[in-house]
Amino acid sequence: MEQPQFGQRLRALRLGRGLSQAALAGNYISTGYLSRLESGARQPTPRVVAYLAERLGVEESAFLAQARPTSLAIVLASVTSGTPRDSADRVAEALRLDDGRAPELRWQALWLLAGLRSDEGAHETAYALLTELLGLAEELDVPELLVRTCTRMSRCLRVLGDNVQAHEYAQRAVTLSTELALPDRTAALHVLISTEAEAGRLGEARRHADLLCALTEGTPGTAYVEALWASATVSMRQGDHRASQEVLERALRLLDSHEDLKLWMRLRFAAASLYLQSTPAQAAAARARLDEVAPVVEMIGSELHHQELLSLRAHLAFEEGRFAEARELAGRIDDSGGRLSFRDQLRIEVLRGRLRIVEGDTEAGIEHLQRLAQSATAAHNLELAAETWRSLAETLSAPARLREMTTRPPASAG
Repeated sequence: MEQPQFGQRLRALRLGRGLSQAALAGNYISTGYLSRLESGARQPTPRVVAYLAERLGVEESAFLAQARPTSLAIVLASVTSGTPRDSADRVAEALRLDDGRAPELRWQALWLLAGLRSDEGAHETAYALLTELLGLAEELDVPELLVRTCTRMSRCLRVLGDNVQAHEYAQRAVTLSTELALPDRTAALHVLISTEAEAGRLGEARRHADLLCALTEGTPGTAYVEALWASATVSMRQGDHRASQEVLERALRLLDSHEDLKLWMRLRFAAASLYLQSTPAQAAAARARLDEVAPVVEMIGSELHHQELLSLRAHLAFEEGRFAEARELAGRIDDSGGRLSFRDQLRIEVLRGRLRIVEGDTEAGIEHLQRLAQSATAAHNLELAAETWRSLAETLSAPARLREMTTRPPASAG
């Protein structure tokens, strides 16, 4: 019999029966002693427990601390109604203690925690949570839950670099979503377009991106803006940088920062990345977008957002010939924990290889980029492999220009 739980249960049982402390104490114990038991100040002896149980007409087990079957629900209510700093840890602990008797509630908690871990950049942890989540969704046999789980699983696997499985889950989500509401259908289409584009299936990605835009045009919220972003991404990977820029700029104009600030940030990251990947790179336009988004990242950005900003700053520094700064920024990404997606991590490694070449270590730089291209190919990310080979070719084809840039006075970093 642990205190103070024993005292709390004792008092609740006494009041539930309408007894005063004197009436319950009787002639065997004093009211003072009973009061100290209820306050938790004294530990009960086995004889006292037996006596009080008899007086109250209950089994001795009635004094034991009662399990809280709704503890997971309480944690979820607390976390979803506020923004406590330890939200992820609280949900993880509640899941650990959960007895699994309410699979619907457990699904909700796993869904929430997987999202929180993904936001932190802990993608391997998120994948383990999504694996359990998928099993629960199949057990519950609710189409909406299964589609949403497959969609998120595809997104997580793509970030981890497993584009084959990501594509399989995306196809499953799209197939299952045909009779569901528009948000589930469009979310599934988004992940399918991403996996198709990265696998080099650009014709299929173009067809699905056009379908996504047609489905969302004129709908409320941010769905059409996100569809335009997907369409711009496909155009960029098809090599049509002008069309990609026009579509993405339209998306930027349509979205108000008050509507969805996180999406507002991500669109500017995407625009800066597009400008830097154009031929030739549009460094000034990229700088403008990064300067625009930097204060927002500083205020509300996660660790992952900070790393994405560092990554784009490093690419910008390279394009402007500030090679020492590019290397320093890339090193800071390592120092901050490596939470970037497989794609962004590989692109930073490509940058390091290019830096080796322009700084004179040509052979090592070439070998580094070749290994990265082979790694992207092995991950069935053919578009990223092609981008890596293209970066190698461009770096080798302009050594004189790049060496000249290394001798210039450093440009202002803004």
